[in-house]
Amino acid sequence: NLCVCDRATLVEDVCSTTGCMVSLEMHGALFLFDDGIIAIREGKEELTSGYLIRPDSLVVAKTSLRLCQVKARPCNQCDGLHLCRYIVGGSCTFGDRCKNPHSLTSHHNSRLLRRHGLHVLTEKQLLQLLMQNDPYLLPEVCPHYNKGDGLFGSCKYAATCKKLHVCLHFLQGDCKFGSSCKRKHTFDQQALKLFQGFSEENIQNLYKIYRNKFIITGQQEKPAAASVLPEVRISHQQPSREPSQNKPQSPTKSASPPKPLTDAERNEICLFFIRRHCSFKEKCSRVHWHLPYRWQVLDQDGVTWKDLVNMEEVEKAFCDPSCSAPKSEPCVDFKTMTFEGSQVRRLSTTSSVSKPPHFILTTEWLWYWKENDGRWVEYGQQTKGSEDPSVTSQTLENVYMADRETEISFQAGKQKYVLHFKDAAGTQQMYQQNVQYQTKRDVRRRPRFVSAQDVEAKLKSETSHTANSSIVENVPPHWDKTALPDLGYKRLVLSKPAADYNMIEMLFKRTLPNANIESIQRIQNPSLWKVFQWQKEQMQKRNGGKLVNQQYLFHGTEESLVDAICEQNFDWRMCGVHGTAYGKGSYFARDATYSDRYSRVGGGQTKNMFVALVLVGEYTTGSSSYVRPPPKAGSKALYDSCVNSTSNPTIYVIFEKQQIYPEYLIKYR
Repeated sequence: NLCVCDRATLVEDVCSTTGCMVSLEMHGALFLFDDGIIAIREGKEELTSGYLIRPDSLVVAKTSLRLCQVKARPCNQCDGLHLCRYIVGGSCTFGDRCKNPHSLTSHHNSRLLRRHGLHVLTEKQLLQLLMQNDPYLLPEVCPHYNKGDGLFGSCKYAATCKKLHVCLHFLQGDCKFGSSCKRKHTFDQQALKLFQGFSEENIQNLYKIYRNKFIITGQQEKPAAASVLPEVRISHQQPSREPSQNKPQSPTKSASPPKPLTDAERNEICLFFIRRHCSFKEKCSRVHWHLPYRWQVLDQDGVTWKDLVNMEEVEKAFCDPSCSAPKSEPCVDFKTMTFEGSQVRRLSTTSSVSKPPHFILTTEWLWYWKENDGRWVEYGQQTKGSEDPSVTSQTLENVYMADRETEISFQAGKQKYVLHFKDAAGTQQMYQQNVQYQTKRDVRRRPRFVSAQDVEAKLKSETSHTANSSIVENVPPHWDKTALPDLGYKRLVLSKPAADYNMIEMLFKRTLPNANIESIQRIQNPSLWKVFQWQKEQMQKRNGGKLVNQQYLFHGTEESLVDAICEQNFDWRMCGVHGTAYGKGSYFARDATYSDRYSRVGGGQTKNMFVALVLVGEYTTGSSSYVRPPPKAGSKALYDSCVNSTSNPTIYVIFEKQQIYPEYLIKYR
């Protein structure tokens, strides 16, 4: 029999075994893959009946908690532990003279440990967890030693190098050469000099610590075990599994599993944070940054991303399609996305075509093709002597966001072209080709430039526009028009005679007749409602004008997430991963009794359950590998949602939060 272990117990168990555990040792514990606390290196053995992952898989404990980098002076609003780095490794030679704290029990540290759910760990377990997660605590592996053919690889510092001269692939656990490898597979005396102060136990476990570290950082680049592990983050929300008769079925042959999340999707800048308020705070899955773009270079440790200087100048140069590199430092090569040989990345807000028109500070991408004279011309902008092409930047961006592997045919005048999003080698070097003459032209996708000053102006303009606009006519008729905030939301406690109170009570008590309802609150968030209506219109257009299937569905949650959901809607990464047996998205249930088992008890033993209006649209049976609905048979058009059973759906998985409006909150016992 499988037993369910909670989040804290899972972390505690894994940390008790040097931060890593072979899945076979978990004694049948059922858990869900949670990117926030667990990284998994999938094994190779056959998947055993009764297990969710392969028996020889490695399960590694993760945390986002880090040591504070501010030395010997106060730091305000700090999210890092105030702790001496040498204490983590073993001992500090400065003793009482050390300027940095040696205690984990200070008010500041205790608060952070509780916030991250790590207060249940012993000091030894916690230090182990920090060691394998915080890149600041371990000596870097020398990247130059791992290149070249010399005794020290291509490292010019040789024996005086302050970085670790050990085979990187050995530490990652994937060296193919074994004992015949020309690089070191041991921590010799030269290497051990870098670990002064480390305890004997940590010295003995260095290989495991580095291996765990690389499993964690490897997961950040590519989510682990996404296709084999039904995710169960035990947050007392929607269950991860259905009875055996409701196991997910295979989709039609034409509906191949969608691709995993791209780097761009995982590194998206939070639009709410730019607007100065993200209710999810440190739990937010998106990047918190004050601009709609962020340029970073990968450090030599191969793990840490550092912000580039003169970021706005780099962005301005990148927005010019004729520019392959800025004229001033830092001179980033935009073709290879490198700087002085190191990888560069550009984080961004989501594409403007994926959000309603009134959303500000999304990224507007413009598409250009190269003329014979070297000029770059935006698609849709007529040039002298040419006829209007049939595509625009917005057309191309919509297609690109839907499928980056495809190609698009279009016509300009009498000439027909095919635009390829990837070249023959599979790289992102885009080009268009004349169908008749087979000539090729380079194509570039660049954002419209937005300065820091533009950001401030847009924020002020939004505030002014919101204050002066009337939103009464755009909300449901049953809402209280005297309680419509310009920004954010208001929760109104409904009285029993109210029609919507009676409707929600009836839906709730249909399967939970003995529950005691303390209150039913209506959430009035005009901004979220506007987005929901926009999404409904888009789905209706795609459906040939037919009405969209929408339903009231239940979702259990915890008290700490209620305000964030009311403010920003459901985010499956934050609001509990409920399991991913039918896809990685937000899970909703037809029956309140199903959600009740996973509604976490709040203050005074009160439970919280949302009743959301959901655009389920056209649905199909889900699969644990899905990150978006699969395509319909014989079509590139996607389904709108996934379910546990198409004949009698009781669980719905929604991948786009614009399809959800959290309209009611039930507090009950």
